[in-house]
Amino acid sequence: MKISSIGRRQFASFALSSPLHKLLAAAGLTLLAGVAPAQAQKISIWSGYPEMAPFYQRVADQLKAKNPSLQFSIEAIPLREHEKRVALALSSGSAGALVIEMAPPTANRYLSNNLLVKAPGNVAGFVTDTKNYAPFFIQGASSGGGVFGVPLFRGQGALFYNTDMFKAAGLSKPPATMEEFSTYAEKLTKRDASGKPTVSGWSMRLSGGGQGIAEKFWINMFQYSGNLLTQGADGKWRVTVANEAGRKTLKQYLVNVHKLKVVTPEMPADADAFERGQTAMFIRESWVIGDIAQKAPKLNYATAPLPRGTIGLPTNLYVSAKGAEADASWTFAMAANEPDNLIWLLKNVGWLPNRQNVDYSPVIKSNPGFSGFVNYPKDHAFFSLPSIDPIEEILTRVASKLTAAFPKAGLADDDKAIAALLVEIENEGNAILNREGLLGK
Repeated sequence: MKISSIGRRQFASFALSSPLHKLLAAAGLTLLAGVAPAQAQKISIWSGYPEMAPFYQRVADQLKAKNPSLQFSIEAIPLREHEKRVALALSSGSAGALVIEMAPPTANRYLSNNLLVKAPGNVAGFVTDTKNYAPFFIQGASSGGGVFGVPLFRGQGALFYNTDMFKAAGLSKPPATMEEFSTYAEKLTKRDASGKPTVSGWSMRLSGGGQGIAEKFWINMFQYSGNLLTQGADGKWRVTVANEAGRKTLKQYLVNVHKLKVVTPEMPADADAFERGQTAMFIRESWVIGDIAQKAPKLNYATAPLPRGTIGLPTNLYVSAKGAEADASWTFAMAANEPDNLIWLLKNVGWLPNRQNVDYSPVIKSNPGFSGFVNYPKDHAFFSLPSIDPIEEILTRVASKLTAAFPKAGLADDDKAIAALLVEIENEGNAILNREGLLGK
């Protein structure tokens, strides 16, 4: 089996305005094989993915069966709301004992203010063991030479496409270039008598939640050998969209919306549209596989790697607690990484677990939908979001500019205006980096 060592996620900008309160570091950990977890009054498990609730409940039920005095509250809400509550809770220090699901760039702001506790030695030993995790994930769970998170799953993009629609359009294989994405979309779009699209040929991220728009733009730009942010030799960063890759990417969005008319901002989009037969193809992470199994089990579809590569975003479990409650929190994070639970996660939710010394092959064999995520060319490239404090602010600003641009039909034929807009995006993002002392040369 071929599982990537590169680790989803969309992050929203949210300003921390409350005073910061340092949390005490956790004392030891009681979870090892065969050792009962410490008692706790109540541990809240906070997730930004509602589809993860059954998984966390499964882990909580297992621990509670061994120690009935443990109490777990599973609170999985949409990501944007999750990020807001985390910011408020950690800045005020009033939320009680928490196991918090976060991506490294989001956690970085709290780590820099000492608002998350360091993992005990035995947890750190588990996380830093390269038999368990690839270096990419170890690095993402670490900060300042210490371990603060337990890797759990990752978001990794691939193409989902409706095989029945492809067959009807005379298409026998997925698009191999970004140019083919557009020509395929034309053939796949279904229209009413007036020519208005009723089924989109390619569901592009044109509206919706904040920085996710910027991330999807970055994925498409990556296919043109570009990056929305680039790190220099000095270790600092620059926003780099005012270039050929950025122009081709934005032009493709605008042409598909306003000239080819294969999709509109108002059309149903994303996984829901795909599951209802309202779009022929779209780029998304592996969680959609589990969602399809639940909501559209008869849907005929396949997945494929993107032309050049894709985003890889790891998600970790962090702890905000102390004493016995910290013990129980780390116990939960470790139990979530038990092989049986990770296999259940992949099979029933669809997120790709980060732990590597687990045999996932039976799940992948029984569900070919995972093929596009685990079977890709050797030269397939990955990128991730940099773990810098202003990443969410930058991506949200970029998304705001793009969302305002997508509905403007005149931009599709105005290369100078496209170039000017990208310079504006670049300058605004670099001003944020400069403000934070992170702007590279």
